[in-house]
Amino acid sequence: MQSAENNYQGVWGNRIGFGQRPALLVIDFLKGYTTEGAPLYAPGVVDAVAQTPALIQSARKAGIPVIHTRILYLAENCADGGMWVKKSPVMKGMVEGNVLAEFCDGVEPANGELVIVKQYASAFFGTSLASQLHAQGIDTVIMAGCSTSGCIRATAVDAVQHGFRGIVVRECVGDRHPDPHNANLFDIDSKYGDVVSREEAIAEIAKVRSDCP
Repeated sequence: MQSAENNYQGVWGNRIGFGQRPALLVIDFLKGYTTEGAPLYAPGVVDAVAQTPALIQSARKAGIPVIHTRILYLAENCADGGMWVKKSPVMKGMVEGNVLAEFCDGVEPANGELVIVKQYASAFFGTSLASQLHAQGIDTVIMAGCSTSGCIRATAVDAVQHGFRGIVVRECVGDRHPDPHNANLFDIDSKYGDVVSREEAIAEIAKVRSDCP
């Protein structure tokens, strides 16, 4: 049987590259994913959090928007999570007052940075994210966060469907197991956006700053 790479070659995997106006989207880096013993604990997310501060700092230095998302349920018994919390009741821990629903240290929002509160996997679903990006003329969404097989994949799919170039930074996304992590990076890179190294993303972000008057 052919390898997946050989089977996809020449059919999937076209590169879209960076556009002219990027934004950095940091998706759901919450303590529930990095606290050992917590139901959502994912070692790959711990690694991704450690890799991400340099990416965030490069975006801030370049003056491009840095946007953060968090999952947070506000209705009684997480009713605003609809069918997702029925399928994945572990998500019911994402409520005010639970330390596991707070941002991870070192990648938390800075003063003035936009925070999108969401109840489902995609950062676009049921939020104003697409409208806010379009209003700023953003054409490229650079993604870091978690989890690769969940909210990263869902956001990458919706990014292309909303007309954005989606860029996923390989070292800055993570999951609870390497198999779904790698499979979803392969699928995103093949069909929905570009998966790039942190070094490439930082270099592209630096070009934005160098292009400023």
